[in-house]
Amino acid sequence: MALEDLVILLVEDDPVFRSIVAAFLTNRGATVIEADDGQQGLERFSQHDFDIVLADLSMPILGGLDMLKQMIKRKPDTLSIVISGNQVMADVVEALRVGASDYLVKPVNDLCLIENAIRQCVGGSSQQDVQLEDLDELSYQELEEHLNLLEQNAEAAKSVQQQLFPPSVIDYPKAKIDYSLFKHDEVSAYFIDSVNVGERYLIMYMAHFHPQDNRCAFASVLLKSFVNQKLKQFRNDNTETVIEPFNMLSYLNERMSKSGLDIYVDIVYAVVELTHYRASIAQAGKGLRCYIRNEEGLMPLAMPDALQLGILEWGQPSTQFRNLMPGESLCVASSNIEHRDMLLNDEFVGLSYSPEVAPGGYVQMSF
Repeated sequence: MALEDLVILLVEDDPVFRSIVAAFLTNRGATVIEADDGQQGLERFSQHDFDIVLADLSMPILGGLDMLKQMIKRKPDTLSIVISGNQVMADVVEALRVGASDYLVKPVNDLCLIENAIRQCVGGSSQQDVQLEDLDELSYQELEEHLNLLEQNAEAAKSVQQQLFPPSVIDYPKAKIDYSLFKHDEVSAYFIDSVNVGERYLIMYMAHFHPQDNRCAFASVLLKSFVNQKLKQFRNDNTETVIEPFNMLSYLNERMSKSGLDIYVDIVYAVVELTHYRASIAQAGKGLRCYIRNEEGLMPLAMPDALQLGILEWGQPSTQFRNLMPGESLCVASSNIEHRDMLLNDEFVGLSYSPEVAPGGYVQMSF
């Protein structure tokens, strides 16, 4: 059976919905242990070993987000999927930040979506589930519900996106990330993120969404969610896609194309192997450039133009490999020369509403 041998912690305060989901997952082969609030969920979590946690975010006594934070603090590799209503979208974003692998939106009209999300999260598949492989992690209906919310409320879109952005300086054990992104509108068309993958790899990416409207906020959520998905699978020894820029952009293009957003993405995705400081970079679109920075300035990497993500007949990203020398940094910047000058002047301010500076920016990985 599709979920055989999985032990799932289901934390949900709605007894009817909890009963329906538990029965469905049990029939699909899983062992399901239930809890009706976050506090009880923590107690169950300490008593058993679970393959995955499925949790509502809005619960009495202890909410799903606070519960999840405590679980991840106790066991950093905890796999989790959160279930949310539109009114707590900000909590969904925070759940993704702290390590949730995926999320679903109530009402969940097709329980197969839950099964598919669980299978994607744990990295399992089988021949009998080929049709489920074609389902998106997020259904079109869920996308439409969130798009309607964000399109109608610019402040909500701004709040959702801002929670995803990191501080202007991120210190990792073997590297540092600095960035500046400038915007004229409430929602930024640009997004950056980075993550340390164990002790061996550091990932950095910068994206530019087209067209610029409130959908960019949701595209930021999707992009981070998809990267998180492959990161979790890597940590469970299921795939190395997240540290393979060519394959990662191919995966992201498939997901963005099927998302229903009708949004296109310029992106540079870079992975540095931290033992020998070997960088592998993939690029889609032509609105962003990757540079090596040293004492002589910025040296652009020779990468041919490639189609943006989100195009159904997309070909493949352009790629580059480079060994970084002592004192060299890896940078990504938008095409405006003003941004490159500011990068060389080390003007790192994080996300900034600055009408006097052209939209866009830059990010730097230094060692």
